[in-house]
Amino acid sequence: MKKIYRVLILAVCLVIFGSFAVVQYQKQKPRRYQGQFFDCFDTVTVITGYAKSEEDFSEKVKLLQAKLTHYHQLFDIYHTYEGINNLKSINDAAGKEAVKVDAEIIKLLKLGRDMHEKTEGKLQIVYGSVLSLWHEYRERGVQNPKRAELPPKEELNRRAGHTDIGKLILDEEASTVYLAEAEMSLDVGSIGKGYAVQRLAEYAREIGMEHVLISVGGNVCAIGAKEDGTPWLVGVENPDLESSQPYIGSVELSDQSIVTSGDYQRYYEVDHVRYCHIIDPNTNMPPAYFSSVSVISSDSGLADALSTSLFCMEYEAGLALVESLADVEAMWIGKDGKIRCSSGFEYHEEK
Repeated sequence: MKKIYRVLILAVCLVIFGSFAVVQYQKQKPRRYQGQFFDCFDTVTVITGYAKSEEDFSEKVKLLQAKLTHYHQLFDIYHTYEGINNLKSINDAAGKEAVKVDAEIIKLLKLGRDMHEKTEGKLQIVYGSVLSLWHEYRERGVQNPKRAELPPKEELNRRAGHTDIGKLILDEEASTVYLAEAEMSLDVGSIGKGYAVQRLAEYAREIGMEHVLISVGGNVCAIGAKEDGTPWLVGVENPDLESSQPYIGSVELSDQSIVTSGDYQRYYEVDHVRYCHIIDPNTNMPPAYFSSVSVISSDSGLADALSTSLFCMEYEAGLALVESLADVEAMWIGKDGKIRCSSGFEYHEEK
C-alpha cells in the first residue's frame, strides 16, 4: 500500500513539476515590443522586435540608437561633432586638402560612386552645390508660400558645373577623401540613410536580435521574419495626400528592405505646382515621371539608391535596370495613380 502511495505522490510531483516547467517556459517565451527615438537623420526611428523582457529589449534599442547616431553624425553635412571628421568636414576642405575619415565614409562613397555608374548618373552624391540651392528655396517657400519661387536656372546650371564625380578622390589605404574643386560638396541624402539602416540591421544581428523590423523615416528593413515564422507586413504609402486611404497596399518582408522615394514627402509649391526634394542631375529640376517609386532588396543601401534613381528615370529605362539586377524588385505609382511593378514585385492591394 505504501508503495502505491509513493507512486501516486511521485506522479503528482511530476505533474506539478511539469506544469511549473511549462509556466516557466511560457514566462521566458519572447514577447513583442516596440521602441522609438527621434534624433537620427531628422526623422523618427521605430524598432519592433521580440525579447524575453521589456528591459532586455530597451537595452538593445539603446545600443541601436547609439549605433545609428554614429552614422548620423558621420554623414551629416550641416553640423560638426567633436572628435569626428564627417561629410561636413570634407565639404569644408573642398579644394584645399584631403580629410582623414572613418572607413564607413569611404565605403559609403564607394557605393555611391558605383551606383552613379550603374544608374548612368541618376544617383549623384557630389551634387551638394545644386541640392543646397534647392534646399534654400524650398525652405523659404515652405515658410512663406505666397512668395515661393524657383531657383534661377542660370545659377543651377553654374553650380551643376561643379558636380564631376571624377573629382571625388578616395584613398582607401590612407582613409582620406578629397574634393578637387572648392565649390564641390557631398550630399548623400539619396543613399546615406539606407546604408546606415543596412549597417544597423547587421549590428542588430550581432547583439542577438533575430526577429526585428527597423523603420527609419520610411526606410524599412526586416531582420528575419516575425517570431512565429510569418513575414513582416509593411504598408506602401499612398502618395495621393487627398485620399482617405493612407496605404495603397502592403508587402511581405523577411530579410529584406523596402525604400520609397516620392514627391509627397518633402516639397513646396510654386504657382500651384509641386516641386519635391528629389532633383534629376540631367535637368537640375525635380522629375515629373511618378508620384512614388518603391524598391525591395535584401540590401537597404541599394534599395535607397535605386528608389531615388528610378524616380528620375522614365519607366521603361527604370524597369530595364531593375530586371537586370538580382534580388531587386520595384513598384512605380504614376501621377495618374496608375501602378506598375517589376516581374517579381508582389503586394496585397488595400481594399
